[in-house]
Amino acid sequence: MTPKVVGISGGSCSGKSTLAAHIHESLGPDQCVILPQDDYFFGYGDAPEGKGGPNFDHPDAVDFDKMCTQLSLLKLGHAIDRPLYDFPTHLPKSETALTEPRPIILVDGILILHHAPLRQLFDLSVFVRCDSALRFERRLERDVRERGRTADSVREVFASQVDPMHEKYVEPSQVYADVVINSQQSKTVVTSKFSAVLESINTLIQ
Repeated sequence: MTPKVVGISGGSCSGKSTLAAHIHESLGPDQCVILPQDDYFFGYGDAPEGKGGPNFDHPDAVDFDKMCTQLSLLKLGHAIDRPLYDFPTHLPKSETALTEPRPIILVDGILILHHAPLRQLFDLSVFVRCDSALRFERRLERDVRERGRTADSVREVFASQVDPMHEKYVEPSQVYADVVINSQQSKTVVTSKFSAVLESINTLIQ
């Protein structure tokens, strides 16, 4: 059968990648694969003029042409050599990852619902909402621990880039989502929404 694509979007550190990981774990690697938007950043110094860093929350920072091409190949049943991105250096890695199609392809990223050509490849789309204060707390902890950032640099980038781009591009894109989940709702509500998303995905592959 033709692979089905589920887009999972939301603000930076909203919980979208956690949701994608939960779905992947629930379905299993034989049924599901994740295609992260973050691996398609141009990076510093290797992007077309006017694209790439330093604002990685702007749509121009992402190689959406390549992402659309590779997602289309996966939907056709072809394996791809997916790029990998190195956050400490702000550059794509030299190596790639062989990624094979699965019945469900999860596309995870903050800007994936904003980009119309990519959005049109989705069979189901989910948006995870979360307020700015909690997203900042999560990003501060993650970027210092995993990406070699300082607390001051995380604070400055969040205020000057992350939040403004969220308001301009990310938050408005939720109108294209089939399902909206508020990650700050009670655990019972979130679990119920998660179950509904899984049910919708299972329907896609039946």
